[in-house]
Amino acid sequence: MNITLFAIAFLGVFILLNMYISKRFISHLDINSRSKFYLRAFLILNFFGIIGYMLGRYYFNVPNWLYFLFSLPIGVLFLLFCTALIYDLSRVLISHSPLSNERRKFFKKSLDLSSFALATTLSLRAIYEAKFVKLEKVRVQIKNLKKSYKIVQISDIHVGGLINAQFIKDLVHRINLLNPDIVVITGDLVDIDIVKAKPVLLELKNLQSKYGTFFIVGNHEYFHGIDKIIEEVKALDIRVLENENVYIGEDGEGFNLAGVYDIFGYRVQNHMPDLQKALAHKKESPTILLAHQPRYIEEVTEGVDLMLSGHTHGGQLYPFRFLVQLQQPYISGLHQHTPALQIYVNKGTGFWGPPMRLGASSEITEIVIEG
Repeated sequence: MNITLFAIAFLGVFILLNMYISKRFISHLDINSRSKFYLRAFLILNFFGIIGYMLGRYYFNVPNWLYFLFSLPIGVLFLLFCTALIYDLSRVLISHSPLSNERRKFFKKSLDLSSFALATTLSLRAIYEAKFVKLEKVRVQIKNLKKSYKIVQISDIHVGGLINAQFIKDLVHRINLLNPDIVVITGDLVDIDIVKAKPVLLELKNLQSKYGTFFIVGNHEYFHGIDKIIEEVKALDIRVLENENVYIGEDGEGFNLAGVYDIFGYRVQNHMPDLQKALAHKKESPTILLAHQPRYIEEVTEGVDLMLSGHTHGGQLYPFRFLVQLQQPYISGLHQHTPALQIYVNKGTGFWGPPMRLGASSEITEIVIEG
């Protein structure tokens, strides 16, 4: 996928959001013209920050503190847009309510003040929540599994920008303390040119587990040279599952671990997922499938007991969760898809775009599978 086209489309969306906020929120505030001018100037400044973010992520090197400032406007603008939607609806309801003019003015002023308070509070809360990566512990019953195993899943780290070597170093330390049998990385590990990402990825060589670390690509790997990324990840002694499976554990007591390419491969006609190939020649044991996007489960009809996915970020900023639900059948957590198939969706260990999360914390998942 062409990064320039993606950037143009991305910026186009935020132009539309700015227009809505200006026309349906700022224009209706009971404040003077000068104050409205300053608010619109803030929107313009915010938009230039988003342009700076795109340039800093994909085209130029910028200092971390500046990249942080460039990242924030994306989340701020989205939350402001959500606030504007609520404000717009509430304003219409107030204007058509059977109230006296005096009461209507009172409620309108209260709405103006509360809307600003809401947008500010949500933005600050989202920045705070993004500072922490929670440990989620899950136990999954799998039929015919002879022995329990501990799997640590991380996903959607999005190395680049604020996800630096120190972040990965701290992450590796926390994972090693869990003493896992295997570690799985379910896609979107790299989100910049692999040359820039390589020094950060080197920290992953320190991951420790009984049977090793396994990786599948996500959709973002396709944006930055998927073959080079796969090559570099393999150089870290991490097994990349490319429509294939491996056996984990002792004969008769273990399980098959399969992995497929991401469904984005269908769009670019390159590195396409092939479940039949991924499950070929597997042993007569329970099977766990790594597939980046939860909606890939629609292609799984048999032969898989548990699917591990990521991609959704749990919505990252809570209102965005409702848009994600239009595309993905599951957003986060453990679900029983069919009587024979379960799915667990990791909310993402890093973040994409703004260093903000709201109602969808970053996570490391400790999954204990047992019979």
